[in-house]
Amino acid sequence: MLERKSHLFLLFVTISVLFWGLMFAHAVYRQRADEVLFQQKRALVGWLGLTDLCLFTDARYTRNPSMADMNTPFQDYPLSFEHFPSGSLLSLPPHLRAHAEDR
Repeated sequence: MLERKSHLFLLFVTISVLFWGLMFAHAVYRQRADEVLFQQKRALVGWLGLTDLCLFTDARYTRNPSMADMNTPFQDYPLSFEHFPSGSLLSLPPHLRAHAEDR
């Protein structure tokens, strides 16, 4: 059956496409199965009045990027270096980016 290397390659591609399709089927199944849990979490967030997702826990200005201000990374003194790793991974929020481009 596998007389040539191309047969082995086609078998590999076929199995890969099959698993790829099964991953999508599993994602649809889990989404439908978890819908009740998502609705409960949405209700809890609405009841508690939570704002945004907390992305990082180290720096105050990276916890909630939509509420950050421009001078918070330099709160110790204006020429201080960024000493939190998450500050270099997170860009400015759009409303501050527009304000920074005006300068």
